[in-house]
Amino acid sequence: MASALDPEWLAHRLDPVSGTLLFARVPRAQRAAVPFLTDDHLGTPETRVLALGEAPAATGRLAFVFHSAFCCSTLIVNALEAPGRATGLKEPVLLNDIVGWRARGAEAGAVRAALDRGLAALARPFEAGEAVVVKPSNLVNSLLPMIAALRPEAPILLLHAPLAVFLRSIASKGLWGRLWVRELAWKLRRDRLLDFGLDPEAFFRLTDLQAAAVGWLAQQKLFGEAVGRLGARVRTLDSETFLDRPAEALVALFRHFGLAGSRADARAVAEGPVFARDAKTGSPFGRAAREAVHGGPAAANADEIAKVEAWAEVMARTFGVASTPGAPLLAP
Repeated sequence: MASALDPEWLAHRLDPVSGTLLFARVPRAQRAAVPFLTDDHLGTPETRVLALGEAPAATGRLAFVFHSAFCCSTLIVNALEAPGRATGLKEPVLLNDIVGWRARGAEAGAVRAALDRGLAALARPFEAGEAVVVKPSNLVNSLLPMIAALRPEAPILLLHAPLAVFLRSIASKGLWGRLWVRELAWKLRRDRLLDFGLDPEAFFRLTDLQAAAVGWLAQQKLFGEAVGRLGARVRTLDSETFLDRPAEALVALFRHFGLAGSRADARAVAEGPVFARDAKTGSPFGRAAREAVHGGPAAANADEIAKVEAWAEVMARTFGVASTPGAPLLAP
């Protein structure tokens, strides 16, 4: 179907049983405005279904932002998004579908073939010369080695929040945050990314913030392994360095991702509206507001947070997990 070749048609869902891809018409402005490319945020767009082998493909340049959650990844993609520079894809569900299919026992070769075709369908910029910056859900981190192998030319940013910041963020999200980290830890365990000597009983006995910490450690371990294996195509960044030095970070990302952009462009973005609003809700926001959101819950949970940090440091030393994965995007 020729109309599906239009870049407005987003490769949205995979049905592995029928071997089809569902495409949703999502204009550029809508993609930039929503926090995630999920059904909750896309509403009821026009859709088309194509056989996987007939899906449109492109040789557009891909770049990836893998992240460990709540670390400014959505903000980074919003900051890079600009006609002629990059178009961003924030957590396309197609990649989640592939993770779920693999977890249900799909054969590795079939998963690899579907992922290859899915990445080709996503790699369609709106304008010539743009890169497509893909920020997968952090549930897709288990596919990082396969994605890197399928797209050996694609640069990668590995983004994380320092453990203390991550724990404060989880505490600030109340019951939803605590449920989310337990689900994440379980899925990382299912994908064989979380061990740390925890048998099922020990895993069950973890507090919510301990579950958050082991999930964080598992992703730090994965990121460290990627740095060691993939070399110069990978750079790492933490959320606090990004917020402290946004213009520098954007200049470095322009260079790492091969994007058009000057220092003046980076300063304009860093001082503009993208950094003045919440990347998830669009409401006015900033560093002080972020600290205010985290402050009360962090104070209420200070004793547990301190104990979990100390416990996680012991776990990290025991299992050889570095607190930072190396290959920093910015020099200290």
